[in-house]
Amino acid sequence: MNFKPEFEKKNQKEAKYELIEKYMVPIHQMTTFTPDQSIHEAIATILKKKISGAPVLDEHRHLVGNLSEKDCMRIIVDKAYHKLPVGDKKVSDYMSTKVLTFSPTTNVVEAAIEFLNSPIRRYAVVENGAVIGEISRREILHAAQDIKSTTW
Repeated sequence: MNFKPEFEKKNQKEAKYELIEKYMVPIHQMTTFTPDQSIHEAIATILKKKISGAPVLDEHRHLVGNLSEKDCMRIIVDKAYHKLPVGDKKVSDYMSTKVLTFSPTTNVVEAAIEFLNSPIRRYAVVENGAVIGEISRREILHAAQDIKSTTW
């Protein structure tokens, strides 16, 4: 006869992880771009601040795209290969418009899983349609340091 004891659910604790909003960079500390900003100005900002890119926001802080180093490299191809003048091109001409985001209620483990399964280095954190911050792989690593080991 097999006997499998039933454990009381109240004794089982479900692991709860902190939310990404504790670790995200708030909007007022972020670098952002606007769609009508000069692409040359945006590239200068990326280089000066040593960042890999930044979200592109409209006047209501709604996310309309993302501009990354990779997006900016298309300028080299436009100039050299396609022989197209870059001149007064805007951020909107090069930004990616399909942008994935996180909610501030996403926990750090869910975010870590997404980062592990994606080449994306940072995600905008959006609440009620507006960007409130940004979370990167580095901030998730800070969260990993804070996770306590399980005791049995």
